[in-house]
Amino acid sequence: MNILGFLSAAILLTLMPGPDILFVITQSITRGKKAGIIFACGLCTGLIAHTAAVSLGLSLILYNSPVAFSVLKYMGAAYLIYLGVKSYIHRKENSLALPSAIGVEYKLYRKGILMNILNPKVLLFFIAFFPQFVSPATENPAGELLILGLLFMAQGIVIFSLVALLADRLSRRLMQNARFSLIMHIIESLVYFAIGISLIFVTV
Repeated sequence: MNILGFLSAAILLTLMPGPDILFVITQSITRGKKAGIIFACGLCTGLIAHTAAVSLGLSLILYNSPVAFSVLKYMGAAYLIYLGVKSYIHRKENSLALPSAIGVEYKLYRKGILMNILNPKVLLFFIAFFPQFVSPATENPAGELLILGLLFMAQGIVIFSLVALLADRLSRRLMQNARFSLIMHIIESLVYFAIGISLIFVTV
């Protein structure tokens, strides 16, 4: 198992512009670093499901079942579009802190988990990416795939947390401007819409 090569590739892929890092950045800009980090932890926790699916071979069953894959795809698209509508409705909020209401942090964490689990692109990525770093002669490919999944999740949490801190630091003063805040909330909703709609066209 090529751990060093895997981590190098994983870090580069995590830093590349994509849905997850865009979500972390928008959460951090609009709601502060704490929200960004909590959301990032949710996204990475969602990877446990994909890791387990790949390790146990369940991902191939889903991959080879057009009906099951379509159900996951449309559920993910519907959820993201719902979040986009919700974000647009609350576009005039201007707060860099999470509300003090009970359960807000959990809801944000849960949102990250659901967004990742319901994203078939992550599943396809895991199927294509992970096996490249499993030793051909290994007697326990499932165990190696599980280790790779945990390593991917760990580096993702570290990198996304650093991105959240940086995004919060760079935008804190700008978010005090009501006009900039409104624009960022609209951009957040557009990100949800764009990625949600793009899921509809994902094919295996």
